[in-house]
Amino acid sequence: MTTSFNLNGKQVTVKAEPDTPLLWVIRDEIGLTGTKFGCGVALCGACTVQLDGAPIRSCQTPVSAAAGKKVATVESLSKDNSHPLQKAWIAHDVPQCGYCQSGQLMSAAALLRTNKNPSDADIENAMSGNICRCGTYNRIRAAIKSAAAEMRKA
Repeated sequence: MTTSFNLNGKQVTVKAEPDTPLLWVIRDEIGLTGTKFGCGVALCGACTVQLDGAPIRSCQTPVSAAAGKKVATVESLSKDNSHPLQKAWIAHDVPQCGYCQSGQLMSAAALLRTNKNPSDADIENAMSGNICRCGTYNRIRAAIKSAAAEMRKA
């Protein structure tokens, strides 16, 4: 079976069973490896991508759910770390092991698309499904606030 959807601004058609997790289609069929496999049961957030702008767990979302929709992965932010979130992540030394970062960034990007000046509570709520094993939550919050400030200036 084939499924067509928009991935990072480009139309793609993939051949996969309808219940194949979107994560594996993105990684194995399309070859974009920024989205990570973490727990496999939608609890850690490492596999977070956006489906029509909303953060979802791609390890538990079937590819059939993406049919005709827009999917954005961490690769959609920028190729050169020029996105305000990527710059803030670097400036605040957020990554430690780095494994959760693509999911963290995609949840943060979804938040900032709808909330240009998030409070600490807004950030905690939006990021609550993303686990950082290294515990950089304070840096993540600071980076999101910095990116939000930069985006408000633009």
